[in-house]
Amino acid sequence: MLSIIGLFVILTIVIMLLSGKVLPNVAMTIIPIIGALLAGFSFHDIGIFFNSGFNTVIHIAIMFIFAILYFGIMQDVGLFTPLVKFVVRFAGGSAITISLGTVIIAAVAHLEGSGAATFLITIPLLLPIYKELKMSPYLLVLLIGASASIMNMIPWAGPVGRISSVINVSPIAFWYPLIQIQVLGILFLLVLTVFLAVREKKRIANGYNLRNNLSPVQDATIADKQKIVEINPYVLRKNMYMFNLLLTFILITSLVIGEIPPELSFIIALAIALPANFTNIHDRIERIYAHSSGALMMALIIISAGVFLGVLGDSGMLRALSNSIIHILPDGILSHITTIVSIFGVPLELVLNTDAYYFALLPLVSEISNTYSVSPEATSYMMLVGNVAGTFISPFSPALWLAVGLAGIDIGKYIKYSILWIWLISLFLLACTKILILQV
Repeated sequence: MLSIIGLFVILTIVIMLLSGKVLPNVAMTIIPIIGALLAGFSFHDIGIFFNSGFNTVIHIAIMFIFAILYFGIMQDVGLFTPLVKFVVRFAGGSAITISLGTVIIAAVAHLEGSGAATFLITIPLLLPIYKELKMSPYLLVLLIGASASIMNMIPWAGPVGRISSVINVSPIAFWYPLIQIQVLGILFLLVLTVFLAVREKKRIANGYNLRNNLSPVQDATIADKQKIVEINPYVLRKNMYMFNLLLTFILITSLVIGEIPPELSFIIALAIALPANFTNIHDRIERIYAHSSGALMMALIIISAGVFLGVLGDSGMLRALSNSIIHILPDGILSHITTIVSIFGVPLELVLNTDAYYFALLPLVSEISNTYSVSPEATSYMMLVGNVAGTFISPFSPALWLAVGLAGIDIGKYIKYSILWIWLISLFLLACTKILILQV
């Protein structure tokens, strides 16, 4: 009975998340509670389950709130603007150099951890250059999305935060081994970018009519244009640039050393950055409001996941469901289920959104793999790197819809254009993870 109810809870949540009509925090709160009541647990029991799940995710939620606020403010005051301008000047008029510059700019822009902010910063900046050179806007979105996806393994971005709440580990500690994977991933992407740029040059040289294959470039919506204006409303404060750079360097050093909790590092950094950059109290409040929606939404999802994970884990539903699957599927498949799911992580992005993948599929695969002596950490690393490259080809990603709107391209054609290249990046990341982290 527990396994049946557990399956009902997971499938219902996945379907609700895929529908796009229900917020994740609603689905992950109401459905597990209904499942627990159907299984015969009392509200007192559910309260205990919630406390258990809440205690595993609250530190992560706090870190997300202050990390998003901090990096959002650093974007506002132009911390990354000089590097972006330098790359654009360095790229000049070459398709190869502008493509390489696109990858670097996107990687820097995504230090905030927000896909929407990354696209809002990079596409309006680079699209005119791509148009002038007659380069494909599909290539632009592919390079930005691939670079941001690799950077999306930073601990204050969504995937690592979700994994941390599922397996109850520190996001910073989980991230340390991934740094080498990110570096190799960006290097591999740069090599792939050269190949794609050479192919693009040949297309341009052959006089291929872009309209035969691509949709006409359309203007962004009025709302998107407003967002572009709002993304960096403050003039670059040159007198504060070195201060902000030093503060960010100290913050990242603190995260790496790990002497104090990461959430406290971000709390302190934000408390210093706000009064240092904005002397007017109203400007400080405005900047908090400007970035609070993204911070609050992420915190809501993480805390609601505490309900979902607490109920499924402490009620025994997850263990019962994994035992049932073990008895049904052949042993040959189950013993390699982590690898199988990870290899198909990118295609799964087309049918599962991020919350469904990490909050529904990951706990189940982890529970099954654990019976074959595969640790939850190993399962999480594999499923993360197998899936993260496809973050921005999923039609369930709001940031992708923003990107295709800004670039004026068709989302279906974009997925067709990019999925094989994204999948290739994913398989490379998987190979690196097996060799360097899991050492197999």
